[in-house]
Amino acid sequence: MTSEGAGTSGDARAPFDAARPYEKHPQVAIRPESFGALAYHYGNRRLVFLKAPALVTVVETLGDFPSAAAAVAAHVPDAQRETYCQALSGLLASDVIRARLPCWPGRCARRAGRVPSGR
Repeated sequence: MTSEGAGTSGDARAPFDAARPYEKHPQVAIRPESFGALAYHYGNRRLVFLKAPALVTVVETLGDFPSAAAAVAAHVPDAQRETYCQALSGLLASDVIRARLPCWPGRCARRAGRVPSGR
């Protein structure tokens, strides 16, 4: 569902956990295409192909949900959810998405009134 450009990251990081909250990396720009989208990271200069429109929606709305699993559940049929979680794991490794701290009262006031969009 994703296809990375050249280059690999040699640093160690936590593995993807769908129960954790994530967000699109702020240095990533997403350009919609007929097949899904191109995601370009301005920091590491990686180009990643998002090969499904639903994956684009999940990536763009990750920050609106308490976990990656909740974002996937909101946009992806049950039978395809594991595949999308595997794709998100690859996007984490490519720095297209990044882990974010969980929200608790008083810390994420800007998110408190947000309703996930149906993009």
